[in-house]
Amino acid sequence: MASDKPRILQGGRDMLWSLLALGAFCVVIAAIANQCTLSPGGPTAGPVPSFDMSAGLQYDAQSLDFPIREPVVPDGWQTNSGSRAVVAGDAGGDATTVGFIDAGGRYLQYTQSSADELPLVGFVAGEPRYAEGSEDIAGRTWVVYGGQGVEPIWVADFGQSRILISGSAGEESFVTLATAVENAPILEP
Repeated sequence: MASDKPRILQGGRDMLWSLLALGAFCVVIAAIANQCTLSPGGPTAGPVPSFDMSAGLQYDAQSLDFPIREPVVPDGWQTNSGSRAVVAGDAGGDATTVGFIDAGGRYLQYTQSSADELPLVGFVAGEPRYAEGSEDIAGRTWVVYGGQGVEPIWVADFGQSRILISGSAGEESFVTLATAVENAPILEP
């Protein structure tokens, strides 16, 4: 005769009590970790982080081997992030990025790099992109990269560097930033 299963494994009711105890344990752990919130009205926007663009770009100007421009953006815009990266490959190079939130609350990425245009676009987009047109802003041609359901990327050649603008902001903000970049002073190393 086969051995009988222990009593705890014989009924569905015992399984239900075990799952309820496990669920209660998970809720207690989540509450302790403070990772759960109840927001019946949906998510709310938190405060925009702050980033000192002048200090970040001045540091980059001292350590990178291409001219760094510090654009003057309109009132109501806020710098919220900054980073530095390396675009890999033969035509790659260093890149420095500053993020902005425009007056309408939309994000813009401003990247300066010694990398060539196509590797820089692929690096920022995470995939190859194809030029779909151009914009002439303040006497300079910006190549526009886009696609279905992706954020636009504008790139202009400034001689020793390429400048890229991307983000969820509207075309008016792209034009505003591109104009500010054209008029931006080059920081001294």
